[in-house]
Amino acid sequence: MTDSVGIAVVDKLPGWTSHQVVGRCRRILGTRKVGHAGTLDPMATGVLVIGVNRATRLLGHLMLTEKEYAATIRLGITTVTDDAEGDLTGAPGAAGLEEPAVRAAIPAFTGDILQIPTAVSAIKVDGKRAYARVRAGEDVTLQSRPVTVHAFDLHEVRPGMAEGVHVLDCDVTVRCSSGTYIRALARDLGARLGTGGHLTALRRTRVGPFGLDRAHVVDADSDALPLLSLDDVVPECFDTLEVDERAAAAIRYGQRLPGVPLSGLTALLDRGRFLALYRPDGQDAVPEAVFV
Repeated sequence: MTDSVGIAVVDKLPGWTSHQVVGRCRRILGTRKVGHAGTLDPMATGVLVIGVNRATRLLGHLMLTEKEYAATIRLGITTVTDDAEGDLTGAPGAAGLEEPAVRAAIPAFTGDILQIPTAVSAIKVDGKRAYARVRAGEDVTLQSRPVTVHAFDLHEVRPGMAEGVHVLDCDVTVRCSSGTYIRALARDLGARLGTGGHLTALRRTRVGPFGLDRAHVVDADSDALPLLSLDDVVPECFDTLEVDERAAAAIRYGQRLPGVPLSGLTALLDRGRFLALYRPDGQDAVPEAVFV
């Protein structure tokens, strides 16, 4: 077993589940305590942030960060999963639909919006995953939830044929809050345009400060995985505050810090060494997670 602690940035391959990536990382690193921040569907590729040993305690906070995607939306066909992996549910086609109409529809899905997640998702409904209920033949309707789409940019638009109908493939990039379903954006954009839509490609290009430029492919032959130290990556992810020796000693015991006002969740450092995440409580600071 290794006592290594840190964050790994993986470029997930198509066809792998996020759980399979975690399993491979466990074998590479020789430890069971490995997790990820934010599931990617098997079809999707790109940035998957991995936490190792104590760093797994950061993952819940990293899941809440902003994300970026590159995707291809196919207008004219719908599927049960809202992506290319699901069974076809309709093929109204996109004959007559042109780029200006698509561009005019996109602003409705930009900014603070309410989004109904894809039914085939990991969201729990009465304690059971929504995708399991769908696979069992149940009709699943999820509640809408607020998300923020900071940017939704349309690039190339390509007419084509699929399933015997005219379709329109649209290459887009999306920058959004955690919890945003790109599959649902494809579905809803198609519906707004009077047809249907689903994803044919999805690549996550960034999670918070972690982009593809720092990502490493993990496959069946991988025998090493570079780790980023918490001392290096935490200042990229959180506001920071250097503390004195007396406060550092209190932090090690998870004690309240009276008279230390914080503006939000903050990483406390002792001469650059990451000690803990603290949050504000009135004019004091209280521990969220202690790492030493």
